[in-house]
Amino acid sequence: MRIDKYLKVSRLIKRRTIATEACNSGRVTVNGKPAKASTDVKEGDIIVIGFGEKQTKVRVLKTAEFIKAEEAGSLFESVE
Repeated sequence: MRIDKYLKVSRLIKRRTIATEACNSGRVTVNGKPAKASTDVKEGDIIVIGFGEKQTKVRVLKTAEFIKAEEAGSLFESVE
């Protein structure tokens, strides 16, 4: 699954266009490498998203094309 779509489906970023912009500006990495919007993600990947001064680091648990908002948190877990 493309990372921009994953970020939107998992509700880590609200809109896919914003996810695409974040990827293209270098604020998203997958397994330590800068990610473009078309980068594929799979189970076990570590995603780091930069939000200004703050960074969010998560591990992909599963991918899904569509999921209910209440279940979006089951797609990832926070990593320290």
